[in-house]
Amino acid sequence: MRLTLIAFAAALALTPAIASAQAAAPAATAAHYSTDATTIGELLADPAAKAAVEKHIPGMLSNDQIQMAKDMTLKQIQQFSPDVVTDKALGDIDGEFAKLPAKKSS
Repeated sequence: MRLTLIAFAAALALTPAIASAQAAAPAATAAHYSTDATTIGELLADPAAKAAVEKHIPGMLSNDQIQMAKDMTLKQIQQFSPDVVTDKALGDIDGEFAKLPAKKSS
């Protein structure tokens, strides 16, 4: 858990650069959440999506410091905590997301 907190602190330092890159990219038209395109902030706003993440990475989204990474995706967080945010966990979470109703378009 300590390593995850350190990873979140590192992620916080990179958030402005990543947010700028995301703002320049065209909006995704995906109907479902995904670990590589949906921000943590969006996941936090949806109880079902949040539960899917918590099922495979317990405690991640309930961590007090998660707000620092709200503009990042789970895939982006993986580079800072690869032992916790594993490829298997991301695949399992994407599988859970596929079972959820399509998110509302904005």
